[in-house]
Amino acid sequence: MDYGMIGKREKARRYAQERERIRFQTFTVTVEGENNSHVVQYDHGKWQCDCEFFRSRGVCSHTMALEIVLENMLTHPVNS
Repeated sequence: MDYGMIGKREKARRYAQERERIRFQTFTVTVEGENNSHVVQYDHGKWQCDCEFFRSRGVCSHTMALEIVLENMLTHPVNS
């Protein structure tokens, strides 16, 4: 048995439970919308989505959903 790995797994579980330790800086995801899939990007506090609503308003249900999922885990939350 690898005791070093056991300690690392325990530490990983603790980090996962302490979500305030994690801050996203950049990422790209696909959100499966009701009609289409949409590519959403986050880059140091700025959102981007390929949907029409975002292009006209600068925010959309796809970016808002990710803000909810990632609450307190973004480096510079905008639209809050």
